[in-house]
Amino acid sequence: MALLKSAMAGRASRNNHTFVVNELGAAIVGGEIPVGTLLPPDSELEERFDVSRTVLREAMKTLAAKGLVYPRARVGTRVNDSTKWNLLDADVLGWYFAIGITDELLRHLCEMRLSFEPFAASLAAANACAEDIAALKAFADKMAASCSNEAFAMADLDFHLTLLAASGNPFMYSVGNLIEAALTLAFETSSPAEDPERRLKVAHSHRLVAEAIEVRDGTAATKAMEAVIREGARRISKNIEERA
Repeated sequence: MALLKSAMAGRASRNNHTFVVNELGAAIVGGEIPVGTLLPPDSELEERFDVSRTVLREAMKTLAAKGLVYPRARVGTRVNDSTKWNLLDADVLGWYFAIGITDELLRHLCEMRLSFEPFAASLAAANACAEDIAALKAFADKMAASCSNEAFAMADLDFHLTLLAASGNPFMYSVGNLIEAALTLAFETSSPAEDPERRLKVAHSHRLVAEAIEVRDGTAATKAMEAVIREGARRISKNIEERA
């Protein structure tokens, strides 16, 4: 939940390692350091960030693990093509958000969610245990009763992550960052928490997913989850348009 919590806090963690990773990662994703570019020598980066060589090397390992850079002996560290970036990584998604929220980014997130989350709901209808179902209903109720954007967003995220776990497919839970990214967009642009009527409507749409899973109706669960995703995307898109 790092992405959503960072959005709530308004800042990222700032120890030396994460500072270097955030500064370089944001510069790469934002285009300040273009694809194919060699990063400055270690000595220059150590001086720029006022960190030790050990901290810098660990930061480079982190960026390499995210697919942003690759080191070459006697050549240096070069920025990877964007097709190799790990877009499921919470930090990479966060750096994309820092560039600016666009309809294109929203559409891509919505398409990805529609590709797996409705099916996860149908799997949950077959595999969820009583505890899973009770948790889903409880999180939907928390959304309805939330008095703040933060409480609503956390209950919303908990609902979706619980559903992925209830699907019984461990690979589903590994794509939870995409859901968190979409909900972070909602939190930052169009949270329904402050509008009682809209809050109850969104909570009810989630409750319908839980109820379909409870009666083991995979088709209904699929359709209900599709409706949740599409309505959320429409709400965010409308808010982006109004701001523009």
